[in-house]
Amino acid sequence: MLSKFSLNATAVIEAVIVFWLVHLLVSFVALRVLIREPSVALAGLLALASTVVALIISNAIVSGMTIHGLQTYVFATLIVWFTTAVADMVARRMIRERRRQ
Repeated sequence: MLSKFSLNATAVIEAVIVFWLVHLLVSFVALRVLIREPSVALAGLLALASTVVALIISNAIVSGMTIHGLQTYVFATLIVWFTTAVADMVARRMIRERRRQ
């Protein structure tokens, strides 16, 4: 599925740091500056867009990371977006449960 995506062991930490810094910056700019009243659907689309932008910039900056082809970008974006959404839901549930106790 992602045969045109590679990330060597030494670049993992660098790629994660670069990706999340870019992702947070793009999300902040999109949600706070460009869009005044985001809806749930628009927030989801912005999350997908910021994931793509973060992957493109990470691919350009991190020397041990390579992504080739549109299909690879699409699948990588969906995988990262989905796992982030699931992790966010689990974290929110855990926080709510701890507050109840």
